[in-house]
Amino acid sequence: MPQEVAIIKTSQGDMVVKFWPDVAPKTVENFKKLAKQGFYDGTAFHRIVKGFMIQGGDPLTKDQTQEARWGTGDPGYKVKAEFNGNAHVRGVLSMARSQDPNSAGSQFFICLGDARFLDRQYTGFGEVIDGDDVLGNLGETPTTSSGGGERSRPINRVGVESITIVTRD
Repeated sequence: MPQEVAIIKTSQGDMVVKFWPDVAPKTVENFKKLAKQGFYDGTAFHRIVKGFMIQGGDPLTKDQTQEARWGTGDPGYKVKAEFNGNAHVRGVLSMARSQDPNSAGSQFFICLGDARFLDRQYTGFGEVIDGDDVLGNLGETPTTSSGGGERSRPINRVGVESITIVTRD
């Protein structure tokens, strides 16, 4: 049966993500809508924590002069959480958020390893089905300390050239 997938074109290669509309329908629709609008084109993975996850989807990362604010951008609205029973393991696509469970907007992360402590606290809504090698390479990006002291800011920009929604069999 044909289904829509996302092709995440990065500076390191492409990843293909299959969605989980059965457990996170509103989150999937929001991500697809933003991707189709070109919202993610030209953004960056601004937070990479080795062995844990890579995070992107912040529109502020399109502007180098906004670097101090990277990680705070959104589409101007929030999406209600859709916590579910799917495990946060390598390759899972999930929504980033602040302390408020219903604060997700456009930022997302992809797990680099087992992160089961996030289960039922973050909205997982898809998984990488092609390009695991690209995910691995992104996860090995050299990082330096970010504003908060966490060693997660990529030394060299890791760009998201585009996210395209296509139908696949």
